[in-house]
Amino acid sequence: MSIKNDILEINTYDLVSSSDVSDVVDRIKEVQKSKILIHIAAFIHNTVLVQNLKSELSKTIPQAHIVMLNHENKNLTTVTVYTIDKVIKPENITDEILKALHLDSFDKDISIKEYRNQLFQRYFTDHLTNLPNQYQLRKDLQLHDDFGLILIKIDNFQTINNFYGFIVGDYVIENVGMYLKENLGDHEVYRLSGAEFAITLEKNLGFYDLKEYLNDLYNKIKNHVVNYQDTKVFVDFTISSSANTDTSNIFSKVSMALKYAQETGIPFWIYEDRMNFENEYERNLQLSGVVRDAVEASRIVPYYQPIVDNKTSKIVKYECLARLIDNNKKILSPLLFIPVSKKIKIYNEVTKIILEKAFETFEYSEYEFNVNLSIEDIINSEVFNFIIDKLKTSRAASRVTFELLESEAIQDFKKVERFVNEVKRYGAKVAIDDFGSGYSNFSYLTQMRIDYIKIDGSLIKDIDVDEPTLLVVETIVDFARKLGIKTIAEYVHSSVIMEKVKELGIDYAQGFYIDEPLVSIKTI
Repeated sequence: MSIKNDILEINTYDLVSSSDVSDVVDRIKEVQKSKILIHIAAFIHNTVLVQNLKSELSKTIPQAHIVMLNHENKNLTTVTVYTIDKVIKPENITDEILKALHLDSFDKDISIKEYRNQLFQRYFTDHLTNLPNQYQLRKDLQLHDDFGLILIKIDNFQTINNFYGFIVGDYVIENVGMYLKENLGDHEVYRLSGAEFAITLEKNLGFYDLKEYLNDLYNKIKNHVVNYQDTKVFVDFTISSSANTDTSNIFSKVSMALKYAQETGIPFWIYEDRMNFENEYERNLQLSGVVRDAVEASRIVPYYQPIVDNKTSKIVKYECLARLIDNNKKILSPLLFIPVSKKIKIYNEVTKIILEKAFETFEYSEYEFNVNLSIEDIINSEVFNFIIDKLKTSRAASRVTFELLESEAIQDFKKVERFVNEVKRYGAKVAIDDFGSGYSNFSYLTQMRIDYIKIDGSLIKDIDVDEPTLLVVETIVDFARKLGIKTIAEYVHSSVIMEKVKELGIDYAQGFYIDEPLVSIKTI
């Protein structure tokens, strides 16, 4: 009989969920001896189950040497426990398992050369995915003159992290890394920082060949689903590359293209020199200064667009729309300065200025008024407390309506619901803005205490010529009426549209046909 079979005891345990951890740890405690080696084999290591198991074993059996291994079964984690309680001289043991049981990790005989190789490999490898990292990518790019670089970024990864937690976020990164490696086996896949990956092409493609390649690549990897325990996490991507034959600064160029694709909401974008991103960045720097100056000087102002009651055709409320007045008295659209204010982290100051001036304007007016809020405003404690203080002290508290974007209301339903319930305690009302602009989920309206639905202008502007669009608007109006929710038509631009809006029974209307945004409100 071999030494191994004579003295070594082997026990194996299978785990399917985190609820199995406690039982397995208790069973391992019963078999432990003076020397114990534990192998944890899992498809992906960074899961709640595996991390809990490793943590509990380390605390409960501190003398155990724990080794993490990979296997192909996605639904099962296996623990193998090797124990021995006899003393045998390590130099007489040839079996690798027995050697591991007799050697502590710091006693392992690793040569200086091998140790250096390990450190070198760690420096160029991403620890989470085991893919080569950004340092390896830069090293590889320096070795070639003719190559193509493609960046791939997970969309809305911050939302995934915030909603599901960092453990799930890391799981998604690890899963996506494996997914890309499996689907793009002909190319080297790199994991860069955050939710960003890269692949290299053996040669630089021309614009049209590259465009076709990126289109095929996007269709190949889009709509990926990550299964984490009983939860499905839906993952989509944004892609970029460069058709420039000059590969100097290629990483910077492709990063610019990726940023542009994300900001414009398109699946992929290709960098070209004629795009002149550098000049755009210079303009952004100048605009940043303009926005900061305007905030400090309180030159962010509300313009007031009237909203009429369709039964009486009288103005009953105004929407407060943010505008910026620069040093030359030029009026800037929020499309220009709001994104900049977010990037330079003064967006909450912009919101507070608009709120302050809106409440001041309507304090002693009989008109109702609407103020737009984003999800950033709702979750920012400083802005939230500012709103509550205003509602507590202002005579206009019962006449304000906070407009929330439909897409954000669905995405962060619980946070929005808490906000809605809190502001309604003080008599404020809530509207869902741009309803119908994308995929409209009617079900959340039944759960949230909404007062108004603002039907998106992209629907209203075509109701006189497009029958399917008219049907969609009719459905929204009918549904809202049954729930007791008032409706507001946006972008009413002609008398024909206005008559159609009234025929549909929409309660209120807003648009350039009625009036453009005004510097001040009309006196009653």
